[in-house]
Amino acid sequence: MNDWQRKSPLDWEAYLNKLVKVVAVEKHEYEGWVLTVDPVSATIVLATFPENEKGSISFIMGHAVQEVEILQEGDSDMKQRLARILAPEESQAYSPEELEKRKSALKAWLETNHIPVGEQGELGRTLSVAGVLTIEPPYGPEQCSSTNEIILSRVQGLLQGYLDQQR
Repeated sequence: MNDWQRKSPLDWEAYLNKLVKVVAVEKHEYEGWVLTVDPVSATIVLATFPENEKGSISFIMGHAVQEVEILQEGDSDMKQRLARILAPEESQAYSPEELEKRKSALKAWLETNHIPVGEQGELGRTLSVAGVLTIEPPYGPEQCSSTNEIILSRVQGLLQGYLDQQR
């Protein structure tokens, strides 16, 4: 186990959102912005932004890391840019009114198509389909959850079709 692998997650946190140079085995050097460090394997995830290109991501396995040097602190713009890498493209902030409108429209559509649906949870934010599937805000296919994979797949397909019609 090398020095890098012996560090704790709190130690690794000091490297997040910073430009670093990583020296790995066989004198390989990598430079990029630290997106995250896997707490189990100590693998470093670096993001680079070559000119006129979309960003790219590199993984340097924890066991190969020999040295990590911080070259530059990340400003707030860089922190936002790094955060957007992992955020889904359609990730939007919805107002409570928009979420309520999306929920009501989806619930009405499901009922129109004779799919039993109800609301559950303290605030009634979660839709429950036939008691075997839930849909959380913002009510897309990715927010569906069920232990029955067949029902999950079918409802996600229906929901995707519904959302495609809305656009």
